[in-house]
Amino acid sequence: MTIAGGILLIAVGAILTFATNVHVQGVSLDIVGWILMAAGAAGLVLSFFQEAIWTERSRRREEAAAVQERREVPPPPRH
Repeated sequence: MTIAGGILLIAVGAILTFATNVHVQGVSLDIVGWILMAAGAAGLVLSFFQEAIWTERSRRREEAAAVQERREVPPPPRH
């Protein structure tokens, strides 16, 4: 789930919980809204962790490439 998906679930859940007065037989829209908000919050937290992990991996890959480039540079010729 992406950050936008988590925010969307939270928004839809909040609308169902706080902004509707519709009653559906056999379904509590308040409970559905709370469930959507909880799922959105969990997805939002997980997407932040995923973003942090991918950023760290990218940084390590860039550092390894920079070290590899430094190793491949031949020394200047001596005169």
